[in-house]
Amino acid sequence: MRNDLRRRREERSWTQAQLADRLDVSRQTVNALETGRYDPSLPLAFRIAALFGTSIESVFQPDEVTAADRT
Repeated sequence: MRNDLRRRREERSWTQAQLADRLDVSRQTVNALETGRYDPSLPLAFRIAALFGTSIESVFQPDEVTAADRT
């Protein structure tokens, strides 16, 4: 899953630690989200979207589906 969490965080001049505090998660979780190594739980995705005042779909986008995935 792709996301633009880093861009949104940087636009607000927040560090990963500051974002982690706002979301009540660890800085390592924020780092893993930003690098695509971790997909958030649904409750966390809702908290992220609410924090940025937007929808989940505007922050997180599914990876492209390939023909092999459809079979």
